[in-house]
Amino acid sequence: MYHDHAYYRSGVSFGTVIYLIIGVVLAMSHGYFTAIANVSDLLSAILAVLLWPLLLFGVNLHVSLGV
Repeated sequence: MYHDHAYYRSGVSFGTVIYLIIGVVLAMSHGYFTAIANVSDLLSAILAVLLWPLLLFGVNLHVSLGV
């Protein structure tokens, strides 16, 4: 099946890029990128970027793996 490139586009949408940029900015403002020293810190930062609306409600996304 032939797809016209004017109508068929693959890749990341503009909305997804904006969502991730907002997530990075909010995660930075809440201190999730201050010191990534281990896997727990990295996981916390990733969760904060992906679940940034929860940060607006005060949810703490810092992960502790109990090492």
